[in-house]
Amino acid sequence: MTRAERVVRELVGAHGRTYAAEAGITLKDTPQPLYRLLVLSLLLSARIRGSVAIATARELHRAGLRDPGRMARATWQERVDALGRGGYRRYDERTATQLGRGAELLSERWGGDLRRLRAEADGDVAELRRLLQEFPGIGPAGADIFLREVQGLWPEVAPWLDGRTLAGAERLGLPKDPDRLVELAGDVRPDVLAAALVRAAIDDEVAEDSLRRAG
Repeated sequence: MTRAERVVRELVGAHGRTYAAEAGITLKDTPQPLYRLLVLSLLLSARIRGSVAIATARELHRAGLRDPGRMARATWQERVDALGRGGYRRYDERTATQLGRGAELLSERWGGDLRRLRAEADGDVAELRRLLQEFPGIGPAGADIFLREVQGLWPEVAPWLDGRTLAGAERLGLPKDPDRLVELAGDVRPDVLAAALVRAAIDDEVAEDSLRRAG
């Protein structure tokens, strides 16, 4: 086993948990989990701690705001309150508006089902990324988060190793070529690999721990 393979093995072994899993989302190719992932992607893309975004996604679920119909029917204040309970206070008012408008868009254009958005893209991942950015609050970063997490379900997306994941690879002394990274990871799922590399990109301790473990 090469050193690069050891680094990937140690990184994934200790830090290979998707953000969806951390937020309590059992990701399946069905409408509700996909919608919850879209909301999580919006929350994570703001300039706020990932732990706060994840706690807020969990709170929205506890508040019953787990599908676009319920999100759209909730009052703006109910959304603000749920965001605040999750700790998402700096952006709560703007985000409450974005969540409401995004839920309405999803319901009206794609019948509340992101699989229809996928079908509209028809295998074109660039078009899929563009369509995701039609949701209020979902910019390039949010679209990349969604694609990193959904690639285990939607094979045409994989491997989605965007700039943030490749920054993690660089920090670990790994190649910045997506195909080479997938090869080094062996049978590790690409969504798990991507999440682990993102953690290495944003957290010095994750990178240092992985390098130390690899020897």
